[in-house]
Amino acid sequence: MANTFDRTPQGLAYRACFADPSGNRLGLWEEKEAAEEEILADLVRISSGEFLMGAKPEGDHSPVHPVRLDSFYIDRYEVTNAQYLQFCQAIGHRLPEFWGMSGFRCGPDYPNHPVVGVSWWDAFDYAAWCGKRLPTEAEWEYAARGGLAAMDFPNGDSLQPWEGNYNKSGKGGPVAVGSYRANGFGLYDMQGNVVEWVADFYGAAYYASSPAANPQGPEAGRFRVIRGGGWHSGASCNKVYYRNALPANWVDFNVGFRCAKNME
Repeated sequence: MANTFDRTPQGLAYRACFADPSGNRLGLWEEKEAAEEEILADLVRISSGEFLMGAKPEGDHSPVHPVRLDSFYIDRYEVTNAQYLQFCQAIGHRLPEFWGMSGFRCGPDYPNHPVVGVSWWDAFDYAAWCGKRLPTEAEWEYAARGGLAAMDFPNGDSLQPWEGNYNKSGKGGPVAVGSYRANGFGLYDMQGNVVEWVADFYGAAYYASSPAANPQGPEAGRFRVIRGGGWHSGASCNKVYYRNALPANWVDFNVGFRCAKNME
């Protein structure tokens, strides 16, 4: 279920400013500057551009259509257990569904593994708390492609077990973020490790009417889009154009997220 506290970036930031358990109190401007420096250090700048989104044959990832995007930032890595724990402690947010379960590498013993067992609302709250947002579906696909055109995967036209953590890799769960080669944009785990929540509502026929510039997804819907494949996914689910969706309050041992940020 969704939390009822103020989910605006201003409301979450206000709570974070006064939640330091050490008792130290930085001035608001100093804290803001320190936070922004830390945020930018974990982000990759994706320059504006145009790409062909989707793929043939028919399905919810068709028709193939040109999309233009403004420049944006996106996290180099998926959000980790350590990062998510900091958020939970700062504002009193509940821990992930599978926290403490070693089978899913979820908990303080796995600080650099991607967090799982979080809903879309949890991901939304985390992103707002740290001054970011969830990427749009179009931004995610553009970033995942890493500058390659007409390729199925972030690093080419195939996926092998040594190239990403999916169900043929034999890992049995998430691995530490950044364990595999980055794509052409310097982003890690855009194939495998965990599936990722994005901002958009899901619409099976949305690509037929999607705007050409900075699409934001349907205005409403029953589900939120998830992108990329995870450690429990088959190779086909890791294709850069593959789409899936879940209810916003769903939690899953194969689903995490990364954040994005507007260019100022």
